[in-house]
Amino acid sequence: MPAVHHKLLLEDALQDSPQTRSLLSVFEEDAGNLTDYTNKLLQSMQRVYGAQSEMGLATEQLSQQLLEYEKKNFALGKGDEEVIITLQNFAKTVGELNALHSELANQMADSMVFPLIQFREKDLTEISTLKEIFSIATDEHEAAMVRYSRLPKKKENEKMKSDLVKEVAYTRRKQHQASLQYYCALNALQYRKRVAMLEPMLGYTQAQVIFFKKGIEMVSKKVDNFLSSVSNMTQSIQNQLDTEAESMRVSQKELLSVEDTVYMPDKDTEPVNRTLIQKAGYLNIRNKTGLVTTAWDRLFFFTQGGNLMCQPRGAVAGGMVLDLDNSSVMAVDCEDRRYCFQITSPSGKTSMILQAESKREYEEWICTVNNISRQIYLTDNPEAVAIRLNQTAIQAVTPITSFEKRPEGSPNPDRAKPGGVHTTGSSQNAGAAPEADDLIAPGTPIQFDIMLPASEFQDQNRAGGRRTNPFGETDDDCSTESDDSLLQQVFAVRFLGSMAVRCGNNQEVIYEAMRQVLAARAIHNIFRTTESHLMVTSSNLRLIDPQTQVTRISFQLGEVTQFAAHQENGRLMGFVVEGRDWGDGEEEGEPSFSAFVFESNTEGEKVCYTISLAKDITEAKKDPEALAQLMKNMPLTNDGKFLLLDAETGDTTNGDGQEDLESEA
Repeated sequence: MPAVHHKLLLEDALQDSPQTRSLLSVFEEDAGNLTDYTNKLLQSMQRVYGAQSEMGLATEQLSQQLLEYEKKNFALGKGDEEVIITLQNFAKTVGELNALHSELANQMADSMVFPLIQFREKDLTEISTLKEIFSIATDEHEAAMVRYSRLPKKKENEKMKSDLVKEVAYTRRKQHQASLQYYCALNALQYRKRVAMLEPMLGYTQAQVIFFKKGIEMVSKKVDNFLSSVSNMTQSIQNQLDTEAESMRVSQKELLSVEDTVYMPDKDTEPVNRTLIQKAGYLNIRNKTGLVTTAWDRLFFFTQGGNLMCQPRGAVAGGMVLDLDNSSVMAVDCEDRRYCFQITSPSGKTSMILQAESKREYEEWICTVNNISRQIYLTDNPEAVAIRLNQTAIQAVTPITSFEKRPEGSPNPDRAKPGGVHTTGSSQNAGAAPEADDLIAPGTPIQFDIMLPASEFQDQNRAGGRRTNPFGETDDDCSTESDDSLLQQVFAVRFLGSMAVRCGNNQEVIYEAMRQVLAARAIHNIFRTTESHLMVTSSNLRLIDPQTQVTRISFQLGEVTQFAAHQENGRLMGFVVEGRDWGDGEEEGEPSFSAFVFESNTEGEKVCYTISLAKDITEAKKDPEALAQLMKNMPLTNDGKFLLLDAETGDTTNGDGQEDLESEA
């Protein structure tokens, strides 16, 4: 007889994952079907037993009725002595059969009906009772977790926190014990049900065989062999049950001998793994229940490829919640809760706020989403790529907040290959790709924000300096912006970082700057950025503060030597600006180059296309005929400007809550 392969693993009882709950639901459904089937089978067997008992009563009545024939004294009954003797013999025979039928009925009651009744009242009732205990323990644990999740982040009461932690540990242990007992009972039921189905029929068949052996001596040896094999089968299953029960008792004892920290939240002793590309666990998700009201639900989340999945309890499979490719994640402060983070789709239209159970889970979820957003999982060996990118980023990048330099003579780390890159600048130089050290000096500091000096802001306002309008509206008397009237386009962007580079005539320097800036943000957990408006005109590029409309930084188009957009992460773009270093006292100064990396709400290709068009307009201004031909080929608006795109500033508000956003870093 083969062993039972389907069973609940006691090791999974503590985690209580939806996969385990789904498998548990299969066992519970099986137990429910078994209960229904057992009730119907018992009704059938009781009917057979009732029929057999009725058969005994009927044969007894028949025997007595046959003897009554002699006592009737029929007036015309003379000569019926042979009939009377024959009927007396029949009565004796029927009486003997009646004894056999009564014995058969008793055997049916003992060996067929009683074992099934005992199985229903003992085993199936035990399953039902343990199910109720497990459900109550689960509800108490969920209630304790809800109270613990509401523990405030600031000014928290240590006694309250200690009480809640103890309550969570107590309810979790109680649920663990209840689930272990419930799982053991369900596993044992898989053996007991087979014995319960076979034993009554074995007793019924043996009783019938004894009945027929006493009635007639015509029993085949095949029946004996068959009954013997069934008996051996039942004994074999019983032995397997005893072995499995002993194994489950040992496992249960080992699992319950762990330390109390296993049941306590936020007591992780293992370090944070920042190279994960897969993650699963329970998170609290914030859902809107009204215009201003929200509710938190505790659900099981897991990643599958590039998707974030959610599987409610009782569901057979999980459903996709969000596509993580090119998504962004950031730490947020939400409703005075701890360990909250927000995931935003590439378009920025879909976002969700989640809460982790502990600090370690909180950091690992953020790192995992960042790794998936880079599409590392599509490589041949994603685990090795994640580890390599994490190590090379630590070795290759020195941000502005750190003044440590890489030791001289140390090997140059491998460059992260971002995949195909779309360019809209001048043509790429032929030949082999230059080394990273030829593009950017090792240890070059990175600036993560462009801060407008307070004195400059005050001077602009005090001197009556005109603020830049991001929608292209200009004053008629402003001659300084007359050259910009042909092209004005605004894009909502987030500044990721800038750094000095060694050359400005090679597109590879932009890709290397993107790699180092993103790697530095990932290593140092810099997820927040400030949104700005990038205005592209026919003469310059301006980065504008969306709240004050003050220009943070401006570049002439002639200073922009290269610009490119990332092909895989379509929202990333960057450009190189040329300047002059007057430190050596030369008349013209040595050329210096700086790379700026941005993340746009729209596609980076559109930004690069607009910059390319602006350069074309600048060149065409030198030749009136070329400018006329360019204006003829391009569609224009009613006021004579080049028709490109709608303003990509989005629905950005000036509230404080929208100031800090999150990037792809």
